[in-house]
Amino acid sequence: MGQQSDAASTGPSPGESVTSKLLRIAEKARREPKFRFTSLFHLMDAELLRECFRRLKKDKAAGVDEVTKEMYAADLEANLTRLVDRLHRMAYIPQPTRRVYIPKAGSDKLRPLGLPTLEDKLVQAGLVRILNAVYEQDFIDDSYGFRCGRSQHDALRALSATVGNGPVSYIVEADIKGFFDTVRHEWVLKFLEHRVGDRRVWRMVWRFLRAGVVEDGHFSVPDDGTPQGGVISPLLANVYLHYALDIWFQKVYRNRCTGYARLIRYADDFVVCFQRKQDAMAFRQELSERLAKFGLEVEPSKTKVMEFGRFAQESAAKRGEKPETFDFLGLTHYCSTRRTGTGFRMKRKTSRKKFRTKLREFKEWVMSARTLTLQEIWETARAKLRGHFNYYGVTDNSRSIEQFAWEVRRLLHKWLNRRGSRGCLPWDAFQAMCQRHPLPQPRIHVNLLSDLPA
Repeated sequence: MGQQSDAASTGPSPGESVTSKLLRIAEKARREPKFRFTSLFHLMDAELLRECFRRLKKDKAAGVDEVTKEMYAADLEANLTRLVDRLHRMAYIPQPTRRVYIPKAGSDKLRPLGLPTLEDKLVQAGLVRILNAVYEQDFIDDSYGFRCGRSQHDALRALSATVGNGPVSYIVEADIKGFFDTVRHEWVLKFLEHRVGDRRVWRMVWRFLRAGVVEDGHFSVPDDGTPQGGVISPLLANVYLHYALDIWFQKVYRNRCTGYARLIRYADDFVVCFQRKQDAMAFRQELSERLAKFGLEVEPSKTKVMEFGRFAQESAAKRGEKPETFDFLGLTHYCSTRRTGTGFRMKRKTSRKKFRTKLREFKEWVMSARTLTLQEIWETARAKLRGHFNYYGVTDNSRSIEQFAWEVRRLLHKWLNRRGSRGCLPWDAFQAMCQRHPLPQPRIHVNLLSDLPA
């Protein structure tokens, strides 16, 4: 299991801030990768939970106890004192998550949404801060999801550099079927035990895993899966895949490869780049076997090996075909050339599925917002466009975001034109409105080619 901690190394120091304590734990975890922390739960104090409370977003729907942030803040210090007391007596029992369903854009289906109680959010956030101090030192560099200082754009940039600069000729596009619903509870604790020996931390994590769900007045406890809607779920997912996938790939599988290999992962979404076809084919086979050991299953229809890279276009042309494409983090990646028309370069555009989904979401919003004031509609539309451009405004994607901007303007005109009698807002008048109150213009915000020639 590794070395055990002692009180002097991780125990509380009088007058030391919670941030300093966490930094000290992080440093020890970095220096001693086999060290096992047996004294962590004492960090769940009023100072830590107060910081977590301040970070909670306002106006979020309440859980089963109907307590809001405003209500809890009315007697914050007393509430925190009572919460800390229950935690350290191990008398704190998480409440079930309230499950509601919201429309899923782009389809007629409903998407389940989990609503934990406010105190459960606080306790989970405290656990996340403590566990992050340890596991941030362990996670591999190519794990990008839900980590401080890392983003989806960082993962996309790493992929661009790998395919553009590396000897990549094959890509394995992989999908884990229902990952967050199939995580095995017993494996969560086994993985935590590698670095955490504090039994109180284990017990609290287990209680959250088994807290259950309330739906239409009926209570149930799922056999598998991470807490629905809980802030601790992304961390537990990263820990799970760190041991089930990342370490196995880096320390076992990659060492057997005959050529270059690199895995890039954002949460449960990942792609693997290979130089040799036999390495890619063997990985596809062994991936299923490896994940099955931990109760996970790949989605066969969304997991495949494809020829991709600087030789893929020539190879596909000989077969009278086009090179294959793959989707990663909402973008479709395809083989192309540099701006000069010579030399290989991977490019990307908004995936068709994401484009349709985002447009459907905007349409559903503007249809429901017709009763708002024009100013409210306009400001929200501006915010939605800015958000879309900030994410999808990446290198090579100008055409897709321009098309999205046009479709949004068309939808705005269509539904604003129906606020009164049909035809109350002619196109010319709408265009004049857009000139007086400009909508955000589509432009590239993120350069994914900082290490590559254009």
